[in-house]
Amino acid sequence: MANKRLNIVFFHPDLGIGGAERLVIDAAVGLQKLGHTVTIFTSHCDPKHCFDEARDGTLDVRVRGNTLVPPSLLGRFAILCAILRQLHLILQISVFSSELSRLQSTVFFVDQLSAGVPLLRLLQPNARVLFYCHFPDKLLAKKGGWVKSFYRAPFDWLESWSTGCSDSIVVNSKFTRSVFGDAFPGLWGRQPAVIYPCVDVKSDDDAEKLDKGLWSGTKVLLSINRFERKKDVGLAIRAFAGLSEGEREGTRLVIAGGYDQRVHENSSYHTELCTLAESLGLKVATARTVVSALAISPDVQVLFLLSVPNTFKSTLLRSSRLLIYTPRNEHFGIVPLEAMLAGIPVLAANEGGPTETVVDGETGWLRDVGKLEEWTEVMRQVLVEGDAEGSLKRMGHKGRERVKAEFSKEKMAERLQQEISDMMSRPRKPRIGVTAVVIVAGLVGALVGLIAWIVVYAL
Repeated sequence: MANKRLNIVFFHPDLGIGGAERLVIDAAVGLQKLGHTVTIFTSHCDPKHCFDEARDGTLDVRVRGNTLVPPSLLGRFAILCAILRQLHLILQISVFSSELSRLQSTVFFVDQLSAGVPLLRLLQPNARVLFYCHFPDKLLAKKGGWVKSFYRAPFDWLESWSTGCSDSIVVNSKFTRSVFGDAFPGLWGRQPAVIYPCVDVKSDDDAEKLDKGLWSGTKVLLSINRFERKKDVGLAIRAFAGLSEGEREGTRLVIAGGYDQRVHENSSYHTELCTLAESLGLKVATARTVVSALAISPDVQVLFLLSVPNTFKSTLLRSSRLLIYTPRNEHFGIVPLEAMLAGIPVLAANEGGPTETVVDGETGWLRDVGKLEEWTEVMRQVLVEGDAEGSLKRMGHKGRERVKAEFSKEKMAERLQQEISDMMSRPRKPRIGVTAVVIVAGLVGALVGLIAWIVVYAL
């Protein structure tokens, strides 16, 4: 298959800025460079809030299925709305128009949301479906009481069934594969392949320098994450506050990350983090543009940067002494790779995906999220130890070499192409029956009716 040109169609719910979106873009570009024709369908892609390749013509990105169902209802029911938006997209391009048929698709690459997989297999039986599981959604959903459990039950069942309808299942790390079987006991016979996300190792050839003086004379500690509570960015702030005033002299903690005004949690969590930093006696500022970030007063100790452009993020990384990556049980985490590529050591949680990318003591540090003093001690070591510069450069060099060897775009594209080749060589799965799809459609319809009743009469 390596020499055979395929028509590969991607389906992704919201092509914004995040780890899942970065993976989709990289996978699409990588397969395109290998000679395949690639098209991406999504329900939302804001040119002001997406990766460059999604807006500059590098990729054929088409926004469909975004006119009937909003992303949420009254800030709730996001999973139901996401499913309905995906189904609307598929129906729009395959039933209400012939757009999908004209592409003569060979392979469908579906990620993050598997609900549409059975419908795709029903409507396009000649194509194969690869589902990329970033992490089981049922494990990401916030816990609640019996009402929440009752509400989630059909979605959890649908996720398991529809994921199993895929011709091939791949995951982003060994950690995700380790929880896959527990999350989907009905799929015990399926062993997903692991295809790691990647970074562009050719984009930063002169990265092995520390502190290029983005803020002259300031030592920068950097955290990059979306503004979501599960990322536990507060850990970085509390650890930074554990340093003495003298140790913090001439130092700044920069917290940058994906920030979407449509998402209430982004704004509320940003406010919480500002309040936390101020309560710990740290001077705080927020910048929304590169120009305002560069003009920040030197006495600002914690700087929040909202949705920085890729080019500026690269500059941030190269200007920093340490990346602080706080999520626990992160299923993979692309930011540590970006930091190591830039020659920056990483301080991360000793659990989840970072344990597969960061080598403790060689390319950074892995520490217990429950032991705050250990995180503070690493910051102290990076900032004030006598041989800090030499140690950081050695770690940075080892990290960069590790990323180039194991996590390049070319490596991911080759692994993905091989998985597609293996999938195409296997016998086809039995066809999806119309009855099964009708039953599921009825289930979704019943949920829509129930939630419509709740919205109209109960809220």
